[in-house]
Amino acid sequence: YGLCANSNNKHIKFLYKMIHSLFLINTTGEIFLEKHWKSVIPHSICDYFFDAQKKVSDPNDVPPVIVTPHHYLISIFRNNIYFVTVTQSEVPPLFVIEFLHRVGDTFVDYFSDFNEQVIKDQIVVVYELLEEMLDNGFPLATESNILKELIKPPNIINKVVNSVTGSTNVSNELPTGSLSNVPWRRSGVKYANNEIYFDITEEIDCIIDKQGSIINQEINAYIDSFTRLSGMPDLTLSLINPRLLDDVSFHPCIRLKRWENERLLSFIPPDGQFRLLSYHITGGQIQLPVNVRPQISFISGGTGRFDLSIEQRYNLQKTIEKCLATIQMPQEVLDCNLTPTVGTISFDPVKKILTWDIGKIQKIIPNLRGNITLMTGASVPEESAVINLEYRIGQYAVSGLRINRLDIYGEKYKPFKGVKYVTKAGKIQIRT
Repeated sequence: YGLCANSNNKHIKFLYKMIHSLFLINTTGEIFLEKHWKSVIPHSICDYFFDAQKKVSDPNDVPPVIVTPHHYLISIFRNNIYFVTVTQSEVPPLFVIEFLHRVGDTFVDYFSDFNEQVIKDQIVVVYELLEEMLDNGFPLATESNILKELIKPPNIINKVVNSVTGSTNVSNELPTGSLSNVPWRRSGVKYANNEIYFDITEEIDCIIDKQGSIINQEINAYIDSFTRLSGMPDLTLSLINPRLLDDVSFHPCIRLKRWENERLLSFIPPDGQFRLLSYHITGGQIQLPVNVRPQISFISGGTGRFDLSIEQRYNLQKTIEKCLATIQMPQEVLDCNLTPTVGTISFDPVKKILTWDIGKIQKIIPNLRGNITLMTGASVPEESAVINLEYRIGQYAVSGLRINRLDIYGEKYKPFKGVKYVTKAGKIQIRT
């Protein structure tokens, strides 16, 4: 949001009229929270949103931008809650969507996680946060470190003190960080033990055809960090294979020039938990950690054969955990009589979904085989079964990206450093 400070007056005036109202709506259509920064807009404006909601089966498929005769509705769906904003003039939708996600991130930061009940329980703090995050509809304080200086996170001690003294969580002093060149970091940070951790998480999205060839693949990933560093440390982080990264989205603390010229991450970190960057890796051939071998066939007479093996790649030195295969069977399937060598299975006869919970892949190759029964009088299915795979691999980055070293300037202490790698299956689909 710092981009607005460098914009011309016309752009500032344009954005100044950005968000008029915010409605939080649950999946049953109940508006359980509303906030207006100007005049009150009636609930009837949400009827346009409800009409769009009724037309889709998946909550995520509601159009993010809905045009009405006099307003624009811009929304996101998160934690089973619709965040619906109302604007009276045309504004950049991505700007509003990013702000809504920042609101959700702030709720997570303050309440560990959030849902409808948590928001209702913390309604006072929620309204205080919304009041500080927007000034007359314009994003103002969106950095967690600044907000925590303005509004104390809720805890038992604060509740008792506020109930006895009648005070609030809102500070009477302006945060010092809001006036500095590093608004994401509060001043005067001191810790007895200094430490910094990095979590690199990579998710594989892939579609594999009947012949075992990869049709489409990409890696969506992010680097999260948790810092407890005293003072104002200046960090330089170098990576192994940094040029693999494509479409990188940085936290505002990153100095872009250093990255563009040297492929180094130079930054003064926020205090606490934050997302340093997110990235995509496309192109090239990703070597999947598992090999999937399905053999599913149907014959006349109302039966079929099922044989599925999922094995770990021979040269993978890490353990695959939380492996779960979900198979969407054809609608003609009545029942599945299958035996797994590893894990447990279940079949939903209504949704025609076969679930195989493998868990950890060890020395025994997971195999699932047996017979399939079709409905009485059903012909051989024309559609094929589709396999969706989930798994997790600790201390492994499938792209080959790794952290090389971390240098700290401006402070004399030597903090404890930790790095964790995780590879997960994002959306892996195998067609049979």
